[in-house]
Amino acid sequence: MNLFDLSGKTALVTGSSGGLGHAMARGLAEAGARIVLHGRDAEKLEKAQQSLRDAGHEVAVASFDVTDESGIAEALDALEDNGLSIDILVNNAGMQLRKPMVDLERDEWQKVIDTNLSSAFLVGRQVARRLIERGQGGKVINIGSLMSSVARPTVAPYTAAKGGIRLLTQSMAAEWAEHGIQANAIGPGYMITEMTQPLVDDKAFNDWIIGRTPSRRWGTPDDLVGTAVYLASPASSYVNGQIIYVDGGMLAVL
Repeated sequence: MNLFDLSGKTALVTGSSGGLGHAMARGLAEAGARIVLHGRDAEKLEKAQQSLRDAGHEVAVASFDVTDESGIAEALDALEDNGLSIDILVNNAGMQLRKPMVDLERDEWQKVIDTNLSSAFLVGRQVARRLIERGQGGKVINIGSLMSSVARPTVAPYTAAKGGIRLLTQSMAAEWAEHGIQANAIGPGYMITEMTQPLVDDKAFNDWIIGRTPSRRWGTPDDLVGTAVYLASPASSYVNGQIIYVDGGMLAVL
């Protein structure tokens, strides 16, 4: 028995037209899952879809606002009409805003909270309702951060949102475990992505990361794949409400 086999499962990964989301989607596809890619940039989404199709994977796309529950419901209904009922959800969509708290506008705060935290609640709830109705269990994987446990200056709304992801994940487990749904989270460390490239290019910050991380390197999107497949698979059937940090050991040391 292959505990990590996802054959016959359908996985929706939000924010998966590039970066961490696309890497996890590719990893789930390689484990056998049908994939629904999600993004707002149609051209980028089409290229991401084609790259997975070229690799021989079965992949569809969905474009919706992760903060608009009616739009989420409509998108999930449309997928189901096309025979794609979601078994695995990866709540990856997010954004970052770097600004001192004393200068932060209320709408800026709200946008980060809505995109990084409320979206996981809204998409997660819509998927869970369908999973419960079908009665076959399922998987919800929320993407947290090092900031789910610690803070740094100038990213207060992101830190609050990612801290909320950790407890939202526990709340999902508390309410949905009896329905055979496992809800867990991944807390990536500092990963090289399009969003973090300016930090990689900042010599002082890059030197701090290398010196602060026991693994002495930045993470890459591929470093998340194994954990994502594990949490999406039968191998984690009795793991619920947990967050697994994939951070090169950063949180383990002072």
